[in-house]
Amino acid sequence: MTSNTNYGTTLLRISLGIIYIAHSLYLKLVIFTLPGTAAFFESIGLPAILAYATFAAEAIGGIALLLGVQARWAALALVPVALGATWAHSDAGWIFSNTGGGWEYPLFLAIATAVIALQGNGSLALQRDRAADQ
Repeated sequence: MTSNTNYGTTLLRISLGIIYIAHSLYLKLVIFTLPGTAAFFESIGLPAILAYATFAAEAIGGIALLLGVQARWAALALVPVALGATWAHSDAGWIFSNTGGGWEYPLFLAIATAVIALQGNGSLALQRDRAADQ
C-alpha cells in the first residue's frame, strides 16, 4: 500500500475503534446498561445472551482496532455485529435521527468495517501488516 493509503486506513481503523468502544462501554454499559441492552435484544426477538456477546465483541474488537492488533480479524468479527444493528434499526427507516434510529448509520459502519477487514492495520499499529511494509 502507498503511504497515503496506509494513513487513510489508519484513520478509518482508529475512528472505527473509537466508535465501537463508545457503542459498547458508553452506550450499552453506561447509558442503557447491560440488562437494559439485553431487554432490548429480547424485545426484537433476539436472545438476551446475544446482547452480552455484542457488548464483548464491540469492546474487544474496538480496542483491537484502536491499537492496530489483528485489525482484519477484529473487523471481520464486527461486520456481522454492524449488519445486525442495521437489521435491528431497519423498521425505523433510513435516517438514524428517526425514532428508534434508522439503518443508514449501522450500514455505513458495516461497510467501513469491511474495508478494514480487507485492508488491515494501516500505519501506526502495534502489529505491523506485511502488506503495509511493501
